[in-house]
Amino acid sequence: MVGWAIAVHGGAGVDPNLPTERQEQAKQLLARCLNLGISALRSSASAIDVVELVVRELETDPIFNSGRGSALTEKGTVEMEASIMDGPRRRCGAVSGLTTVKNPVSLARLVMDKSPHSYLAFSGAESFAKQMGVEREENDYFITQDNVGMLKQAKEANSIVFDYRIPTNGFESCGVEVESPIQMNGLPISVYAPETVGCVVVDSQGRCAAATSTGGLMNKRTGRIGDSPLIGAGTYACDLCGVSCTGEGEAIIRATLAREVAAVMEYKGLGLQEAVDFVIKERLDEGKAGLIAVSNKGEVAYGFNCVGMFRGCATQDGFMEVGIWE
Repeated sequence: MVGWAIAVHGGAGVDPNLPTERQEQAKQLLARCLNLGISALRSSASAIDVVELVVRELETDPIFNSGRGSALTEKGTVEMEASIMDGPRRRCGAVSGLTTVKNPVSLARLVMDKSPHSYLAFSGAESFAKQMGVEREENDYFITQDNVGMLKQAKEANSIVFDYRIPTNGFESCGVEVESPIQMNGLPISVYAPETVGCVVVDSQGRCAAATSTGGLMNKRTGRIGDSPLIGAGTYACDLCGVSCTGEGEAIIRATLAREVAAVMEYKGLGLQEAVDFVIKERLDEGKAGLIAVSNKGEVAYGFNCVGMFRGCATQDGFMEVGIWE
């Protein structure tokens, strides 16, 4: 028996000018989701059930970029993706290109539990959702007015934008332009922030699990797939740990970032926080990202190399933290 631990995130890389009201809304949602997971863990729920439960809650609230409130493609539609992984037997499920599924993480769970496959995408994933009878909505359900405004700004700036959640009116200091944009595959993009949600859990049996869900990048090309549904990149869980990543998807993919945490624990003998710090420093090159992680010893850790990460974490011994900045 070990003490349980849980962590959640709502995206790495936060505009320092993000209005206080928006910061508080985000922290309240993270705290609510954290308490939801804590309650389930105290009731002896398994790690895999808790990560699904928490990410479903995050997908249902439009504050972050997943499910309802997802970033919009260049065509003004949503294409959502998610993955989930159960550490003990390294079972996993992933989905991409969803346009009607209310909770993508639950469809990913069904891919893991009810299909012979690990990953379904686009029309195949939608057909599977219909076959499984999951709750579905028209595409308009997922689209918010904030995102419509952000897409308009992104098109006017001719850029891909991470920051789907900056208000389009009343906060002129939070525009899409940045003085020193980072590059994605050699091309400059405007970056601020929260994109992707995730949860990692270790339960009292020492079982680790992870889940990640996102709408992707604002103004992305239709058909673009990021790191969130890719096992080993955006999500990974095994006997040692569970990891969920957020940030510049292309950099996370190149680094196989989530798997790398487990690898350096296994092959270099690093502890959880040491492993997180190592991969954030050594594996992202010039990419910007963050991650949350738990270990089979009941530890929780996080790290990021950008300005802030929406996160919350708690352990059975009473520790609890919800924060954005360093």
